[in-house]
Amino acid sequence: MPITHYTKPTKPQKSILYDSYWTFAAKRQDVFIKRLSNPLGPWTNDRVIQNNRFTNVFRASDRVSQFLIDLQYQEEDPKDIFFKTMLFKIFNKIETYNYLLRELDIISYESFLFEKYDELLTYRMAEKNTIYSAAYIMPSAGSVFGYKFKHSNHLALLSKMMDDELYKKIAESKKLEDVYKMLLAYPSFGSFLAFQYTIDLNYSELIDFSEMDFVVAGPGAKNGIIKCFDSLGSYSYEDIIKMMVDSQELESERLGINLPNLWGRRLQLIDCQNLFCEVDKYLRGTNPEMNGTSGRTRIKQKFSTPKGPIAYFFPPKWKINDQINTLCQKEREGIFL
Repeated sequence: MPITHYTKPTKPQKSILYDSYWTFAAKRQDVFIKRLSNPLGPWTNDRVIQNNRFTNVFRASDRVSQFLIDLQYQEEDPKDIFFKTMLFKIFNKIETYNYLLRELDIISYESFLFEKYDELLTYRMAEKNTIYSAAYIMPSAGSVFGYKFKHSNHLALLSKMMDDELYKKIAESKKLEDVYKMLLAYPSFGSFLAFQYTIDLNYSELIDFSEMDFVVAGPGAKNGIIKCFDSLGSYSYEDIIKMMVDSQELESERLGINLPNLWGRRLQLIDCQNLFCEVDKYLRGTNPEMNGTSGRTRIKQKFSTPKGPIAYFFPPKWKINDQINTLCQKEREGIFL
């Protein structure tokens, strides 16, 4: 019988930039909190955060996620929850969804006509309107569906998912990773997008899994991890993200900073994954010489004036909505989280 030799896991080695992960998280969350009671600013004296666009520390509090969550909880039919979620996320742009809603009066799978949606989006594009968000690029799947325009192929992809009754299979899934694998099997979905859409669907009542169940590190997160660690040891990128989640209280105490929380909800795997992506961008401003693997030394998107206040609403299953009004009032009185 062969002898099995046990290899002790080697721990990751932190870089000199490691603490930036936590200090950035605290500063960015502080901006989020201050904006609740002070819409005009200034909210920070950190020039990099002042001048550049960074997503919120908690993914669900971003404007696009908030629009989606509100949309999802206007529906009870699992079929329409899935249809509207995927239609919105394919373009990931509030203006595009609202345009379709204005032109169609109602958006539902029952009334969905490929030709009509395609015609409307083709016209909007012809009028020089951007129909996709610049947040990430979704491949067109043109080699599969054969249409000239990217949006036509994506509508065909959505039709295929609905014909396959994917929403039923997702509703019956046993774990978050199962949902990810189902999405990954479709054209246009790489590992990053499949995971992001999995989290989006998990906001809704279609499924109900913990955000601590599963994570996939995207390209930006991997670059941030490489900047924060000289060596990963025997850890995977996902192991590093889990380590950050597990150590958040200890690290905030060590550094003497306020631990970011969302009305009592601690950082989840998806939040720590996204934070690495944002820290990658932040370090381009503070330490451009540390360009990681992407070679990027500049932050692409500059800060722009907010589009107005958001009435924050989170998945009711998180049980934090009842706290928001009370704690927002405390923020106005100067009692910070």
